[in-house]
Amino acid sequence: MKKILNDPNAYVDEMLDGLCAAHPASYRRLGESGRVIARADGPVAGKVGIVTGGGSGHLPVFTGYVGRGLLDACAIGNVFAGPSVDDCMGAMRAADAGAGVLRLYGNYGGDRMNFDMAGEMLEPEGLATTTVLVADDVSSAPRDERGKRRGVAGLIYAYKVAGAKADQKNASLAEVTEAARKAADACASIGVALTPCTVPEAGRPTFSIADDEMEMGMGIHGEPGIWRGKLKPADAIAGEMLDRLLSDTDIAKGERVSVLVNSLGATPLEELYILYRYVARELTAKGIAIVAPLVGRYATSMEMAGASLTLFRLDGELEALLKAPADCPFWRV
Repeated sequence: MKKILNDPNAYVDEMLDGLCAAHPASYRRLGESGRVIARADGPVAGKVGIVTGGGSGHLPVFTGYVGRGLLDACAIGNVFAGPSVDDCMGAMRAADAGAGVLRLYGNYGGDRMNFDMAGEMLEPEGLATTTVLVADDVSSAPRDERGKRRGVAGLIYAYKVAGAKADQKNASLAEVTEAARKAADACASIGVALTPCTVPEAGRPTFSIADDEMEMGMGIHGEPGIWRGKLKPADAIAGEMLDRLLSDTDIAKGERVSVLVNSLGATPLEELYILYRYVARELTAKGIAIVAPLVGRYATSMEMAGASLTLFRLDGELEALLKAPADCPFWRV
C-alpha cells in the first residue's frame, strides 16, 4: 500500500479534520464520534432538512455536498463502511429546523438498516422524517427489479433537486420528498473499472484485474459487473455505456437530459472529456438535447481508475431545480 497517510485507522477522522479546516464557512463537525458533517450556517429555520450518509472513500460524495441548495447534514462511516445508527441520528438532529427531515441516500443494505433504526429511535422526539433511496446503477439489477439496484453517481442529481426544492419558500416535507423521488427515478448510471483501489484499513487492493483488462458495470466498492475483458478504445467504451443507458431508459428524440461523466478517482479529466466528446456527439445526432453537463470527480471510489456515465432525464420542473443556485466547495451553480 502506497498512500499519503499517518495511521490507517485515523484516515477518516484526519480527512474530516482537514475538510472542515479547509472549508470552515461550509462545514462544521458534530457528534460524539465526530462523524457528522453539517452546514456551518444550519439548520435553516423553517426549511425541510436533507440528510445523507454512507462510507468514506467517495469524495465529494457524501460529505462534500453539504451546503446551500444541497444537503444539510451527513453521517459518514469508515472507508466503504456505512455510518453508525448514532451518527445517522446526529445528522437528522443537525438538519432539523422544524419542517421535517428527508433521508436521501444510496440503496445499500447497511445504510438502509441504520437509517431506518435511527428514524425509529427519533420518533418519540416528534421528528417527522421521510426516505428516498437512489438506485440508479443499471448494471446491478434488471430494469423490472429496479428496487434492487445500487445507488451511485445519480445521487448528486437527487441531492441537487431536493436541495433546490427545500429552498423554495414554504416547501413541505412531502413536496421535497416527491421532488427527490422524481429525480432519483430519472437517473440511470453505469460504470467501468480499469484498476482496483486500496482501503487503508485493509492495506490491499479490493480486487485484482489484469493490466490489459477492464470490467464493465463494476460497482463503486468493487461489486461484480456485467463482463470483464480486454481494454477497449474510448469510443467503444462510451458507446456501450451510452447504449445500455438509452436502452434501459427509452430516452428518445426530442427529450432533454443532463449528462455526468464522472471519474472514479484516478482517471484524469483529459480522458473524461474524450468520453464526453463521444456521448455528446451521439446524443446530439439522436436529437436529444444536453443541459448543464458535468465532467469531473463527483462520486469516486478512492483511487480506482475508471469512469461512470449518468443520464438525468429532465422535464421542466427538474430542469429548473437543476439550474437553481447551490453552493458547496465541490459544486456551485
